[in-house]
Amino acid sequence: MVRPFSDPMLAALDEARAAAQAGEVPVGAVVTRGGTIVGRGRNRMRGGNDPTAHAEIVALRAAGASLGTSRLDDCDLWVTLEPCAMCAGAIALARIGRLYFGATDPKGGAVLHGPRLFTQPTCHHAPEVFPGIGEEASGDMLRAFFRTRRD
Repeated sequence: MVRPFSDPMLAALDEARAAAQAGEVPVGAVVTRGGTIVGRGRNRMRGGNDPTAHAEIVALRAAGASLGTSRLDDCDLWVTLEPCAMCAGAIALARIGRLYFGATDPKGGAVLHGPRLFTQPTCHHAPEVFPGIGEEASGDMLRAFFRTRRD
């Protein structure tokens, strides 16, 4: 099922494009509160020599700094790819209210795939999850990026 884009997902896709232009895997994220973007992030692992600089982590840090709190329970996270285990853990710790993501990640995802972190009894907070928002555009961007790397 193809789901329509929303403005926050378009902003996350812009962040993903910027990541690709910087030579990073094209994943982008934005945090919103009340419909306003309060944090933006894109993958910055290679450029910053930081294995934790995934788009979600960068966006969560920016939102926390912007709002002056680590508790983002009145916020939503929009990301172009299903979060990995590290990012899903950070999302739970930040108490994000709703998670919207584009492409699923059967290999590295931890929301609908792998450990399905939010369903684990040790996970004390699980956001509402809305997959498939901007899935085609997100997936196309990732496939194109990796295709150029292989060629």
